[in-house]
Amino acid sequence: MSNTIVNAISSEVRAELARQRRPQREIADRLGISIQQVSLRLRGEVEWRVSELIQVADLLGVPVAQFLPAPAASAA
Repeated sequence: MSNTIVNAISSEVRAELARQRRPQREIADRLGISIQQVSLRLRGEVEWRVSELIQVADLLGVPVAQFLPAPAASAA
């Protein structure tokens, strides 16, 4: 996966966490990973697994598609 996509996904997850004023600890607890691992994902240094994004979306009550970049418009 390209760094651009990884960074876009991480940015969207960070933004939703901030909007809801939720701590990273909640994601760590839900995923069963350390806060350090969550931090690496939120900074885009480690790619999110699809299963992780689904769990985070469920935790935050948003559709998983919210975290994904919009598809590029195809040329006509």
